[in-house]
Amino acid sequence: MTSIKNIVLIVLFMGTTLFAESKSGITIPYIDFPMKEGKGMYSTRGKCNMCHSWGYTLNQGLQSKKFWHDKVMKMIVVFKAPIKTQKDIDTVVNYLFENYGNGELE
Repeated sequence: MTSIKNIVLIVLFMGTTLFAESKSGITIPYIDFPMKEGKGMYSTRGKCNMCHSWGYTLNQGLQSKKFWHDKVMKMIVVFKAPIKTQKDIDTVVNYLFENYGNGELE
């Protein structure tokens, strides 16, 4: 009997959140993560920002060309990023390396 009372209390407690409201409204802040201008920027933006903000990319720090290539391949293989051709892969990798690279190939 006690377990039924506990379940009813839990369900009632959870249900109260359905009626919660904020008279002042809720504002979600916008955080802009600007991309560096460069060859391949628009193509890269279209392919990467479809799934995540540019902030995710910036958080990787300055990396080698191999790192960026491996990261792009991971996005394609694991997360099914819409990067279909070798030309698209090269465009994205080159943009990332030229604008967010550390100058090292490996």
